[in-house]
Amino acid sequence: MGKLFGTDGIRGIVGEDLTHELAMKVGEAAAYVLGGKKDLVVLVGRDTRISGQMLASALSAGFMSQGAKVIDLGVVPTPAVSYLVKKYGASMGAMISASHNPSEYNGIKLFNNEGFKLPDATENEIEKYLLGKAVPTTTKVGTYEVSETAIEDYVNHLVDTASDIRCDLKVVVDCANGSASATAPMLFEKLGIDVTLINFEYNGYNINEKCGSTHLDVLAKQVKKLKADIGIAYDGDADRCLMIDEDGNEVDGDQIMAISTYDLKKNKKLTNNTLVGTVMSNLGLVKFCKANDIDFVATKVGDRYVLEKMLECNYIVGGEQSGHIIYKDFANTGDGELTSIQILNILSKEGKTLSELSKVMKKYPQVLLNVKVREEAKGQYENDSQVTKVIKEVEKSLNGDGRVLIRASGTEALIRVMIEGLDQEDINKKAKKIADVIEKKFGI
Repeated sequence: MGKLFGTDGIRGIVGEDLTHELAMKVGEAAAYVLGGKKDLVVLVGRDTRISGQMLASALSAGFMSQGAKVIDLGVVPTPAVSYLVKKYGASMGAMISASHNPSEYNGIKLFNNEGFKLPDATENEIEKYLLGKAVPTTTKVGTYEVSETAIEDYVNHLVDTASDIRCDLKVVVDCANGSASATAPMLFEKLGIDVTLINFEYNGYNINEKCGSTHLDVLAKQVKKLKADIGIAYDGDADRCLMIDEDGNEVDGDQIMAISTYDLKKNKKLTNNTLVGTVMSNLGLVKFCKANDIDFVATKVGDRYVLEKMLECNYIVGGEQSGHIIYKDFANTGDGELTSIQILNILSKEGKTLSELSKVMKKYPQVLLNVKVREEAKGQYENDSQVTKVIKEVEKSLNGDGRVLIRASGTEALIRVMIEGLDQEDINKKAKKIADVIEKKFGI
């Protein structure tokens, strides 16, 4: 990971960390590094943030300054860019989004010609040109056009992954006032499902605002009020999906993976008998795998690292607790709408409720605290004697019935303190004990 690229592209507050000048430089440098002497075709998508058009225009100008043909996809989910890059035979893709962050943030995610997020080595090469190295000049001038078919082409791909979904299912979908607002109406109409859409009228500022996968309360209330079978929540760029069962309870990414993996195992479709999670996956998911004779592999946090492991070892399902789920047979990145279809497939086939399906995995109580710190602290806390001492004390007190995980955020100036154990109140106290020491030493 470099100075600008985090675990999911470049991200920051627009006008401060992320400017139109930087966006143009990213386009110019990425086109040079990935294009070389080839004629580039670049797809550019964005979510619903007010800054999206400005940054997309600047990024596109950078691409065109290196002779690239830019195809503007408009407002689409991140996984739509990944899918359409390959379908359209483009050289690369770019998504303007800050995912689950508030509207004042934005970001740039880059994809190669196969629809995969760029590896660290390629991002580091691009970053050299962003931090001082000059991009060679060229006399080529690129072109720009707007795609009229992007949304329908992507939605048709999603529909193709559906298998006999029950039309009598009652579904509530929270679009987070983000990218899914552009695709979910067409998707669920084509699926023929009785759907109630909420938070799909975006204004540039209300993306993720008390809605979507980071704020499930509104969705849970709607599910119970309408007596729906399932609630589905996407994040701002619709690459995540969390759910609410018929009783109003959250079903997170780990539980979704357990449901999917159990179904694949039962139907002898779990290639290499493995589920890929991360170091943040709930201990209950690990125990679920062990109980069902499924191998579990943990990677660093970030769906790009999950996918790298899946590609390396030919695994077909993996993801994160946050709702980034990758079904490699259908996609090259996490896809919230695809995830919801896969669960609707299982619900329809099994004839069970979501709460019944979720019982395949028992969640361990878990607490996650975010400590705001100085940026330099993200590389210092691991070697601090006071921090390491309190972590060891807490680990010892868990007596083998839980775990402690401390990690720096890849996208924000935060240290994340996560503890799992048998008792919620106990681990809350232990997490606060560690967080207090980190905040005292490194907080802002």
